[in-house]
Amino acid sequence: MKVSVLGAGGWGTNLAVLLHYNGHNVTLWEYKKSYAKELAKRRENKIYLPGIYIPDEIKITSDIEDSTFHKNLIVLAVPSQFLRKVVEKIDYHSIKDTILVSVSKGIEKETLMTMSQMIKDVHHRLDKNQIGVLSGPSHAEEVSKRVPTAVVAASVSKETSKTIQSVFINSYFRVYSSTDILGVELGGAFKNVIAIGAGIIDGAGFGDNTKAAIMTRGVAEISRLGLVMGARPETFAGLSGMGDLIVTCMSRHSRNRFVGEQIGKGKKLKEVLKSMEMVAEGVETTKSVNQLANKYKVETPIANEVYKILFEDKDPIKATNDLMNRDMKFE
Repeated sequence: MKVSVLGAGGWGTNLAVLLHYNGHNVTLWEYKKSYAKELAKRRENKIYLPGIYIPDEIKITSDIEDSTFHKNLIVLAVPSQFLRKVVEKIDYHSIKDTILVSVSKGIEKETLMTMSQMIKDVHHRLDKNQIGVLSGPSHAEEVSKRVPTAVVAASVSKETSKTIQSVFINSYFRVYSSTDILGVELGGAFKNVIAIGAGIIDGAGFGDNTKAAIMTRGVAEISRLGLVMGARPETFAGLSGMGDLIVTCMSRHSRNRFVGEQIGKGKKLKEVLKSMEMVAEGVETTKSVNQLANKYKVETPIANEVYKILFEDKDPIKATNDLMNRDMKFE
């Protein structure tokens, strides 16, 4: 199969190598021409995925037309807030028979669209069955070293989700299929907000009890919002819900947990983001979740406090105390 990966960050580079390992003809697109040339020469992504060899057979280019022309499947591995601009550069006639798979975990802040909704918004002539997502507990740093990993491929079409599943699955990367694309995307995006909260707990010096409470009640918030928006409840108990939440809240590889931890230690958001090479999707997603919760009138107290800490400079200790002293609830 002819496959193109748009976005040469850590996850995009890793997936390009994985897809090559699976026997596909792979092109990797990097938007910076100079860095694309460096990747092609060095065969290593020293900034985002150091130590992993990029096979010579993988074509690396900064030419978007060449990357998307008559491919069977295109993987969209660009951070969510930049993805629309990339999708707009793709000529519809090049992809009218192509499956597009988003692996970006976020919600567009201007429109409050998920990535699959945004793709359809840009290329409205695409059949919705051509659009899918891949999500779940999967850090590039581990997958690139062939650490056993399980994720979920989703599309409104059962056939499309199974096609995506068959393209990615191998001995160390197990892929399940789903038709709840909305639930899979919401779980993958919202969990980053809870992960920032978990990081704040770490940075502020609270314990395992506090973190377990944040994670568990975080799932409740994700599920509550997801159900109102039309997702299925079982999705949030699966890989793209609870599974992704666990790894993002606990892992040393998690950029979102790292952001929270630094803020919990007393640093300011701008200072933390300035020090990072990679994008922490949860920062902008916190704004989107706040707006969605208001729109659908859904109670999301943890996400609300994360928003106040990030954007209203609320003290993390006071935010935690406010959560603990809310009115009594029935679980």
